Amino acid sequence: MPLVNGFDLIKIIKDRHVVAGAFNTTNLETTMGILRAVEKSGIPSFIQIAPTNIPVSGYGFIKDMVNRFAKQMDTPIALHLDHGKTFDSVRQAARAGFTSVMTDNAKYDYEENIQHTYEAVQFARGYGIPVEAELGAIAGKEDDDVTEGHNKTNPEQVVDFVERTGVDLLAVAVGNVHGLNLDPNIDFPLLEKIHAICPVPLVLHGASGIPDEQIAQMVDNGVVKINVASDLRRAFIQSAGQDYQKDPERFDLVNVSLDAEKAIEDVVYHKICVMNSNSPTAVR
Repeated sequence: MPLVNGFDLIKIIKDRHVVAGAFNTTNLETTMGILRAVEKSGIPSFIQIAPTNIPVSGYGFIKDMVNRFAKQMDTPIALHLDHGKTFDSVRQAARAGFTSVMTDNAKYDYEENIQHTYEAVQFARGYGIPVEAELGAIAGKEDDDVTEGHNKTNPEQVVDFVERTGVDLLAVAVGNVHGLNLDPNIDFPLLEKIHAICPVPLVLHGASGIPDEQIAQMVDNGVVKINVASDLRRAFIQSAGQDYQKDPERFDLVNVSLDAEKAIEDVVYHKICVMNSNSPTAVR
């Protein structure tokens, strides 16, 4: 089927009581590995790309790649902009045909975050697509952007933030971290408190480093979207490195690429299974 609007995907997710993985891509091989795993699982999902990875593929090219494969799929998939830290990145993604976007203004103070988020929401309304925003600061390294401190989401700000911005999804900081080298410590009491009051579905970033048993609990805590990036990049690089170690003289790039694609597919499928291991809708 064609790419699904993010609003429709969220409704499907909530109706089925599943969690959608949101898997970061960069190039063709990563895209193919992600989408093959999603189709194999039968669980509606997001595929996403951050502006820092856009130089490899471009907004239009990544949209064309994903859409071409999605037309052959039976499982709904939405194309999401991850960590759009400027209004221009949100604008370019929407114009290219992305079906969901994130505006990330967590670096600003609270009132500035609201102002910039509201601007992005109003723009995205013209395209009929949902907007995700971040409240609080998630520590760790997201591509080349490093956040040193961890500022957990303040539950007293949640309702005000959502109502004043009109945002459709809220990414929360509850002990999750970006990258692989930091030690996440999910504050489930805080997550439960936010879930109880938040008017919109929740998003969890930095799932690569979170233990599987904690990931499995997210479906019952209002989380509809879980972001995974670092695990995929590591799988790609390790696969290529292992191929090189086996034969430093090899030059069959096709098989090296196919190996990397399969490595990503395996990681994505495993993550989808873990995310939904407590869901009544089993992964096929």
